[in-house]
Amino acid sequence: MIAFIETINQLDQSIFFFFNGIHNPFWDVVMTLFTQTATWGIFYFTLLFFIIRKYRMKAVVILILLALVIVISDQFSVLIKETVKRLRPTHDPDIQHLVHNVYRKGGLYGFFSSHATNTFGVAMFTAKIFKNARYQVFIFLWAGLVSYTRIYLGVHYPFDILTGMLVGIGIGLLLYKLLMVIENYFLPLKTPKLAETRLSNQETLVIFLVFLIFTSTLLLVTSQLMHAQFI
Repeated sequence: MIAFIETINQLDQSIFFFFNGIHNPFWDVVMTLFTQTATWGIFYFTLLFFIIRKYRMKAVVILILLALVIVISDQFSVLIKETVKRLRPTHDPDIQHLVHNVYRKGGLYGFFSSHATNTFGVAMFTAKIFKNARYQVFIFLWAGLVSYTRIYLGVHYPFDILTGMLVGIGIGLLLYKLLMVIENYFLPLKTPKLAETRLSNQETLVIFLVFLIFTSTLLLVTSQLMHAQFI
């Protein structure tokens, strides 16, 4: 069993160094921006807008449970970090000198990733709410992007990300089921019905365009600032 765990750890480290080793100054800045919650404020606002627009009074319950997804995901990951006590790559004395770390070293322990848990929790919960296949593909790719920044910046191993992803998906699904129970037992006469309401392809396109315009602008501004040596 110990040999198996050691093999997994070595594989995890090898995959980590492969991805962490792919970097340049431009992406150092971009990934530092992408990893921060505040960067995605406009994107989050767009999601909130469509939740309120589609579900009207039920949006209050939805937003409360969405907030719970984030709080539970974050606090549970912190609890496991303090219990398992697996050092982040940036704090492991055996390898920290080999890690490409741009932003912060993060807390001492890294298993499992709060970023991955939070983003995949939000992705699963909103995917179940909106029930649009194109949105589902997009939002999980977004969660994957944000999670990948943690490997790029050197603060998490791939297994930290994978575990956080699975836990986040589970939390998002669990809170969605709780939402359905609340609707069935406490809001049976209020419309619209969650099971019958979905995001249209046109509305999904709006969300994607907001994301595309925002990220393209961020990439362009970063490139220009670096070219002018302001960064």
